[in-house]
Amino acid sequence: QVQLVESGGGLVQAGGSLRLSCAVSGSMFSIKENAMGWYRQAPGKQREPVATVTGGGSTNYVDSVQGRFTISRDNAKNALYLQMNSLKPEDTGVYYCFVRTVAPLRWYWGQGTQVTVSS
Repeated sequence: QVQLVESGGGLVQAGGSLRLSCAVSGSMFSIKENAMGWYRQAPGKQREPVATVTGGGSTNYVDSVQGRFTISRDNAKNALYLQMNSLKPEDTGVYYCFVRTVAPLRWYWGQGTQVTVSS
């Protein structure tokens, strides 16, 4: 069974920074070569993608965080990170990490970590 555990959320003032981490565990499971990323869900809104990184290291960001957020991964540690700088109140939400495997095609999700940005 694959488990993802996020950490690093919290309350921060606008303009501040946070670094989210996602630890992946599971018997014989490696994140290597699997796409990973972060979604977030603001109160009253649908969950939306924030950033993704492929197994080859290519990254993609939603326009609203481009230039402020950086996604990275450490395959040796089975971990995913999201460095968030210049935070804005609209970044507030629950942030979820995921791993997407190809064979079989499956998505694994963490339980989420709350990020609150005050104005």
